[in-house]
Amino acid sequence: MAVKGPDIAGKRLDKAAYAANFADLHPPLTEHEALVESDRCFFCHDAPCQTACPTSIDIPLFIREINTGHPKSAAKTIFDQNILGGMCARVCPTETLCEEACVRETSEGKPVKIGQLQRYATDAAMETNAHPYVRAMASGRKVAVVGAGPAGLACAHRLSLRGHDVTIFEARKRPGGLNEFGIAAYKSVNNFAQREVDFVLGIGGIAIETGKSLGKGLTLDKLQKDFDAVFLGIGLQGVNDLGIKNDDAEGIEDAVDYIAELRQASDLSKLKIGRRVLVIGGGMTAVDAAVQSKLLGAEDVTILYRRGAAQMKASSYEQELAQTRGVVIKHWVAPKKVVLKGGKAAGLICDYMAEKKGKLVATGETCEFPADMIFKAIGQTYIDTLNGALALEGGRIKVDGERRTSLKAVWAGGDCAAGGKDLTVAAVDDGRRAAESIHAYLSA
Repeated sequence: MAVKGPDIAGKRLDKAAYAANFADLHPPLTEHEALVESDRCFFCHDAPCQTACPTSIDIPLFIREINTGHPKSAAKTIFDQNILGGMCARVCPTETLCEEACVRETSEGKPVKIGQLQRYATDAAMETNAHPYVRAMASGRKVAVVGAGPAGLACAHRLSLRGHDVTIFEARKRPGGLNEFGIAAYKSVNNFAQREVDFVLGIGGIAIETGKSLGKGLTLDKLQKDFDAVFLGIGLQGVNDLGIKNDDAEGIEDAVDYIAELRQASDLSKLKIGRRVLVIGGGMTAVDAAVQSKLLGAEDVTILYRRGAAQMKASSYEQELAQTRGVVIKHWVAPKKVVLKGGKAAGLICDYMAEKKGKLVATGETCEFPADMIFKAIGQTYIDTLNGALALEGGRIKVDGERRTSLKAVWAGGDCAAGGKDLTVAAVDDGRRAAESIHAYLSA
């Protein structure tokens, strides 16, 4: 890493502490626990939980299948709508989606543990090493999928299921996208992201070529010539700048890059981490970076957010998770200037903020936070490597309800597409919907 100095060091903890800190956040339910929890479901006919699920999984049905002793059938019900249901069970913000809508939540304040039941079922199916689907007869059509993240993998699987041959082009050395590189390590343990990729590929008919990205030896024109259809699931490649004085100083890191480094580390003790860490932002990435900094041995970790707790993109559950791990969340402060010491970042001077007439304004007062490591987690941006070939909307690729772009035979989904929710489960939904639209186009 770029940061060096006496207060930036690895090996802050012993081996046992690293193992305990990065153990599974939610250990899987036992069979008995799953049966007891599934028995709490009312099996609503017009289930609000299903309506709240971006992939429209038939939640009452899969819980009933668990309740009657058929977890593998439950997994099939889940996979029919969400082939990455295993990862979504681990990282999806169920507390603001299906579980928030659960009738048990509205009546008792304690929802059915839908996410954990989903994990119980999908884990049971994946452990069998038998893929639950069989490909249709070969169609003779070829589809290119750019990006091996959740959207690309979901699209590829559904297309292969329909009998089409798929080639996935992935810029990184390993497939998986944010599931592999951007999820907090304690949410996805034991190399689950790659095991899930292997599970998806188990249907057959899908090839992956790594180290290939648009604009670097791979062009949309050539893909359109070589394939019958193209799906773009290229994510967001850029990171927003702070836009303040000295924001390019040594000691300021992109949280996304650091989380990726942590996710790929074979030895956590070798990761550099400061004693006093600041994280700028209010979303899931900010929380993940802050919590993991604390778990790596940082003594003081503070999240700085310019608005209040209610406006944070991170759910109240994630905020509570950070605070119970010793992270301080400071609201209504915005970075104004990076403090330097010896040419390196040594802290932040921040403005106190307030909301007046619906607008965020500085109050005129400032405060200072010392630090030896600063992470920025203020959002990612779409970089148009296609040089205007596709129409954009709100800075991302414009798509219709079927995820079709402005070019014939080109679809897009996931974070790169306009209107996306920046959630794994939403990306999966985009990929599945695009695949069905592509299948209809190829079958016409």
